[in-house]
Amino acid sequence: MSVTPNPRLVHFIAGAAGGWRIREIRTVIGEGFPAADYLDVAATPPPIATPTALNCAWSLRGATSNERYVTQDEKQQLVAKQEGLGRPDSLFGALIPIKKSAAWWALTQEARRAIFEEKSHHTQIGLRYLPSIARRLHHCRDLSTAEPFDFLTWFEYPAAAEADFDHLLRELRASPEWSYVEREVDIRLER
Repeated sequence: MSVTPNPRLVHFIAGAAGGWRIREIRTVIGEGFPAADYLDVAATPPPIATPTALNCAWSLRGATSNERYVTQDEKQQLVAKQEGLGRPDSLFGALIPIKKSAAWWALTQEARRAIFEEKSHHTQIGLRYLPSIARRLHHCRDLSTAEPFDFLTWFEYPAAAEADFDHLLRELRASPEWSYVEREVDIRLER
């Protein structure tokens, strides 16, 4: 009996093959990842086997979901300005897994929204870098308590936008929201 893959579930598999070459793995906060040469982004999980047998250094998974901290107006601004993933000129990418602290998750949705946007201006910062930088957020927290991260953010952009991407990350990391981040890894990629 075959199982139909969940189109919202995405697997990121680091190893000796894949559609993206790993240029660098930077540990920002907390524990990092073992080195790997390539990253594969797939709708189906890796075969059931040990990472060593698969020649897999590590793998992560996340699911796309509804937007959680944006207002209707902010969502309309994002939709109007953001272009999709997979653009031919977007040869650079990044995968940024993030885990937030228990203190973050102990807050109410409204309190998290206030930190996310009213204090940190997360959406407004991101809007300034659209459409050259495209992104998709994958949620991990709802999949299993064993997931090592809460979010996996996938970015794609042209090589000419890498300085803008670095600036975007500096702005976000300097915001009050980032005081709740306890683990973050910045994985830079090239198609």
